[in-house]
Amino acid sequence: MAPLFAESICDHSVEFCTPSLEQRDMYVERFSHCLQKASDYSFVNLWGWAEQYGLTWAFSNKCAWIRQNNPEPVFWAPVGPWEEVDWANCAVLAHGGTFIRVPQPLYALWKAALGDRVSAEESRDQWDYVYDVHELITLEGKRYAKKKALLDKFKDKYDFRYHSMTTDCVEYALDLQAEWIEWREFRDSKALLMENAAIARVLKSWEELPCMRGGYITVDGNMVAYTVAEAITPDTLVVHFEKGNTEFEGVYQAINQMFLANEAADCDIVNREQDLSDSGLRKAKLSYNPSGFLKKYKVTVAPE
Repeated sequence: MAPLFAESICDHSVEFCTPSLEQRDMYVERFSHCLQKASDYSFVNLWGWAEQYGLTWAFSNKCAWIRQNNPEPVFWAPVGPWEEVDWANCAVLAHGGTFIRVPQPLYALWKAALGDRVSAEESRDQWDYVYDVHELITLEGKRYAKKKALLDKFKDKYDFRYHSMTTDCVEYALDLQAEWIEWREFRDSKALLMENAAIARVLKSWEELPCMRGGYITVDGNMVAYTVAEAITPDTLVVHFEKGNTEFEGVYQAINQMFLANEAADCDIVNREQDLSDSGLRKAKLSYNPSGFLKKYKVTVAPE
């Protein structure tokens, strides 16, 4: 499928290449026109995980086309002004194929344009969790009582300070990340090692990623938690990475609330990405009472 796919993007063969900082503006311009901006498709997510998933992309006049090569070749949804594309006569979809992580609005457009040629399977593990920023800052009401209690306990128990992330702090965050890996029971986990590499890549390029926001907490002068996030619209922030030393009771409740209060008060929505079918992660994300989900599908398009 790959050669046909590449050739059909435009009138001549197109080279898929690894996402780069040099092509950031070209990609972000197309992403800005998407009806739904899922966390997977933010530039920092694609660039940070590019080596781990073997991600490549190619550009047509309207869309960016994304291919994942590891652990096996598969295409993601195209990124661009979906409503402006004549999907019924799209040369790419004419060849058929399978696409993963397809946001619900794009699936609906494909279904309307292509009818029975399109079938879909819900990808619950890829749904983004979205939350009301104000609610997670104030933690008011009974449904946040446990979170608020743990936050208050952290504040009362430890001599802490909150700091905004700057380039000067990156090495300390990398040190904490290395310690976090050592604390885990599954230090040899491939998934954790992949995430660790993605975190290192993003942190080491902090100055070159203008949409980044971050924060960290110190206790007695030592970093105990950090958050790395990206502004993807004027009112929406995606939290990409959040790590803490669980020896400090309430540390995750503290970094969650303090980061949003200090870095995201100008936003309405925080997207905390997927749970990837991890039962513990799903329970934790649900416990913060999401205001909604960004649903995604695995979509199969039959050839003409």
